[in-house]
Parts: sequence; C-alpha cells; structure tokens
Amino acid sequence: MKLGSKAIALAALLSSSLYLSPVLLAQTQQTTVPDAPAPQGPPPLSGVDGPITPGQGAEGLPGSASDSSGNPKSSSTSPTSPSANPPQQPAQTPSGQPPSSQPPSSQVKDDIQTTAPELGAAAITKYVVNVNYVEVPVIVKDAKGSQVAGLTYRDFKVYENNVRQVLRTFSVDPAPLSIAFVIDQSLTSDVMAKVNDSLGAIQGALTPYDEVAVFTYNNGAKEWTGFTGAEGNRLPAVLALAKASGSDEQVPINSGPLAGCNIRENGNCVDPNLQPGRSAGNGSFISLPKEIHTLNDAILSAAKELSTRPKERRRIIYVVSDGKEYGSKATLREVVRYLQTNKITLYATGVGASAVWGEGYVSRLHLPFTMYDNILFKYTYATGGDLDSERNMNGIEKSYEKIASEARNQYTLGYLSHESIYDSKYRPIEVHVDRPGLEVIAKKGYYPSGQDYR
Repeated sequence: MKLGSKAIALAALLSSSLYLSPVLLAQTQQTTVPDAPAPQGPPPLSGVDGPITPGQGAEGLPGSASDSSGNPKSSSTSPTSPSANPPQQPAQTPSGQPPSSQPPSSQVKDDIQTTAPELGAAAITKYVVNVNYVEVPVIVKDAKGSQVAGLTYRDFKVYENNVRQVLRTFSVDPAPLSIAFVIDQSLTSDVMAKVNDSLGAIQGALTPYDEVAVFTYNNGAKEWTGFTGAEGNRLPAVLALAKASGSDEQVPINSGPLAGCNIRENGNCVDPNLQPGRSAGNGSFISLPKEIHTLNDAILSAAKELSTRPKERRRIIYVVSDGKEYGSKATLREVVRYLQTNKITLYATGVGASAVWGEGYVSRLHLPFTMYDNILFKYTYATGGDLDSERNMNGIEKSYEKIASEARNQYTLGYLSHESIYDSKYRPIEVHVDRPGLEVIAKKGYYPSGQDYR
C-alpha cells in the first residue's frame, strides 16, 4: 500500500507541471551564464597624440623638439602647463574595445622600407671583390747587420715586373709566428751534440702567441708533432725526443776480403747497397758509398703542414742544418715554387762544415754529378729569409733569438698587382729603400694562388 501511494503522488506532481504558464516555465528552465570579458588592448601612452615610428620616436610626445610636421612645439603643450588639456580617455568602439594604438598597416610598411636598408643591408649582404693583393714583408739592415727602425712608407719603392706599384698598406706591427722547426739528424756526432744542447733555448725566443711544429730528417722526413703552443709543456718534451746521436764519417773499405760489405748476417750483406758491384765497388774498381741528406723532402713536408695555417699569421720554416742535399724525391725548384706560392719564408742556422770560415763559401759551389754541399742560401734568397752560420752552442742559441726577432719585426708592404688575377705565372719583385748603406731583404717573387681570392 505504501508503494502505491508514492506512485500516485509522483504522477500528480508531473501532471501539475504541464499546466504552468509559459513565462514561468521559461524562467525556471533558463540558466544564467555570464558573458565572457571582451579582449582589451594595451592602454595608450598618456600625452601621445600620434603614432610611434621605429627609429624616430613618437609624434606629438610631450617635451619633444618638433611635431610630425617638423615644426617646433610650443611649451603650452607640456603636461606641466596649467593651460594644457588633460589627456582624453580612449573612445569606446561599438564592441566595447578601445581603438588600437598601432599605426595603420600602410604606415608600418613605409617605415620598414625606409629603415630596413640602413639596418639590414650591412648585416646580411656579403660583397665579394676579387683583387690581387700582394703582401711583402721586408727586413732592412745596416752595415753592422742590425735591423733599421724608423722608416716610413715614403722610404720604400716596390716594383713588380719592373713596374712601380702604389703602396696601399704599410705596417710595422709585430706578427704572430707559425714556425715549422726542421732539424738535420745526419750531422756528425760532435755537431749534433751542440745542436741537441741548444734546443732548450728555442722557447726563450718565442712568445705565447706563436706556435711550433717539429720535423727531423736523415733518410726521409719525420714529423714529431703538429703545431702546438710555443710556451706550452709539449714543445720541450718533443724536442727532447727529437735529439739524435748523429753519424760519423768513416773510410770505406774497397779492397781485401771485406771489400763491398763490412757487416754480414747469415752469409748475406746487411745493407744491400754495400754488396759487391754496387756503391762500395769491388776489387776491380772503387766506388765510394753515397751519403743521404733528404733536405728538400723535409722542407716540403714542413711546408705542406705550414700552408694550412691562417693567412694572418706569418709562416716560417726554420732549418738547423749544414745544407747538404742528396737523395730527395723533390727538387729544389719544386720546393721553392711551393714556398713562394704559399707565402712561406725560410730561415736557417748553418752548422758544421757550412759554418767554417772560407769553407762555408766554397760549399756553395756545386760540381756536376756530385752531392750539393750547401743549398740553404738558395732557399733564404728566394723566399726573403736570412741565413746565420754558427759553430759553437752559444752562437746557435743566439741565432734562435736573432732570427725569431727578424721574422716577427718587419716592415709589411701591401699593394694591388697590375697583373690579371687569372694569371699563374711567376712575378718578380724588387724592393728599394731611398737611403744609402742599407741592405734590403725581401722575397724575390711569388706565384699567385687561388687561396688569395677566397
């Protein structure tokens, strides 16, 4: 009975809702949903009547020197003036939003066109101009062999192919050095000992801005380290490893039972070059063994490593040798051309027989079908370097400082060649100084390279 009474009451309630008035029914069913807030723009700056132009400021800004028409503003527009009108409130649009404070799109476009070329052209535009710029480092010495300072660009005259060039740049600033150090290990044992003892003085002639690579040669070139800091701990460790005992000259045996081969192993000659009938000869003829001094190959190996260094650094090859050359695959002319193409200057300290007074000049003479006794002067003359001959350890140590100072402190002359940039022929150079009694040391010419036009 209770369940039936509840069902009757529910049916009566539903039937009564059908007879409600339409207005009352709509009020009971409608839910109140608040409106979303309208987007509001940033409030305009107070006292700004016109648009804000990038790079020019706001037109009509209080306190500015002129208005949008370029006329000077009067002091009556200052907000501090009693007669100044108070800033007006922004008018409301029909949608309830204030008007935008940005200028029209056409105004923005005009501003970008006027300001973008001045701001963006220098930042993103890259100009490439192919010019044949030639740089010539020059050393000037007096009669005592000391460097001459205080010269100006008016004292120099540069000729290329017998045509005087107009100097475009002139500098006396010292340059950082990239030095490829080449040590001759085919020296005799007594000379090699002096060179080994002098290697510790190399770092004293260099600066923290310099870098050094170490090469040695005897029968072939060997690179001990690539370019490393001149004042670092790696360089003295590598120089200690590069020391050698040298080789002593011995009288070959050309007759008797030991002729042709002094050392045998299992009945065979250890060195095939000393077998009878070859370089050592036999009892019927005499042929002395040939010495091996691969100086050209060592300089070429150092030059290849040096050519990768930045162009703003001064590229130097420093050779400590007696200058003998025999057995290299590369010729003197090929190596000199490579040095002149890559702007590499060769300096050298002559030791051994090439440093002996009188014998050093005789060793420059070459007899056909014989070994070259000294070719270092040919390298230094062609590349604008210097050759210093020393016999004792103290002189060798001083030559390191002297040559490093000459290579760093030079007059740098620059000009634009009148030759075509697409011409790869050799171009001779002559540098003159309009002062008597001075020695001018500069490279004798160069070969243009495609790296100069990048």
